[in-house]
Amino acid sequence: MQKIAIDVMGADHGVEPIVLGVVEALRHRQFEALIVGDEAQITPLIPAELTSRVQIVHCVDYIKMEESAASASKRKESSIFIATELVREGKADALVSPGHSGATMSLATLKLGRIKGVSRPAICTTMPTINDNPSMILDAGANTDCKPEYLVDFAIMGHEYAKSVMGYANPRVGLLSNGEEDTKGNDLTKATFPLLKKFDFFKGNVEGRDIFNGSVDVIVCDGFSGNLVLKASEGVASAISHILKSEIKKCPIRALGALLMKGVFKNLKKKIDHSEYGGAPLLGVQKVVIISHGSSNARAIECAVYQALHALDSEICAKLQKVFESR
Repeated sequence: MQKIAIDVMGADHGVEPIVLGVVEALRHRQFEALIVGDEAQITPLIPAELTSRVQIVHCVDYIKMEESAASASKRKESSIFIATELVREGKADALVSPGHSGATMSLATLKLGRIKGVSRPAICTTMPTINDNPSMILDAGANTDCKPEYLVDFAIMGHEYAKSVMGYANPRVGLLSNGEEDTKGNDLTKATFPLLKKFDFFKGNVEGRDIFNGSVDVIVCDGFSGNLVLKASEGVASAISHILKSEIKKCPIRALGALLMKGVFKNLKKKIDHSEYGGAPLLGVQKVVIISHGSSNARAIECAVYQALHALDSEICAKLQKVFESR
């Protein structure tokens, strides 16, 4: 049975929503959960019928959000250090953490190691589109300063993840720029373009709007730009939701119309809610690592666990290793 290590410390809303998300995943999928955190807080949240598939690894120390990621390697009693060690030692097959993302990335790279040939690991985040298939952005924050060869690696990893994990038959990759013309972009994108042009999956430069219109499946950029896009998109989705609710409440007729469109709004919410996507895989390390949002609710963690299990089932790390060996 697959084993997932979950770091439940350090999230914005405490231990409870993280553990409850794991519990819900245990009810729907067969796996063992190694829950790393404060045993006194975790134990009361585990139903009796699930205790046989839960191992609590007690610790109370964790890397706070305001602390430097560099401190993680020295904090051997912290939850993320212990959870990463469980994966490194083979006691767990994958890691899920909604805690300090920088600490998770740092320890995953240091302890689990990069896949040979990968210049830098990248965070791959999922975005909604107007069709049934979400798009993916990488890097979404692991590498703020990039070289052209990093973006080429991101493109290769994103293409393989889209094909092997997401099930896209022929994933299309675009390079995020300020225009679709070959000559557009900054120094980084201009230097990256000719390198990517050698790959059949590369469709050229794309603009920010192309992330959502389904014209490409994978969008490649540096981590600074990718993180800005991610946070801006979350803000836009939240603002639109707030505006809709506010406008509907202003008029009884609108409220009636909203009631009749309840199913539509429910589907829309599901499509744009980041909780439904769970977390973002850290591609390029030798084991499956899923980085979840610090504000994750139970549903987000449940989906993050499913994402980890799906990545294990697809053997994405072995496939990436094979791709980079053949380059």
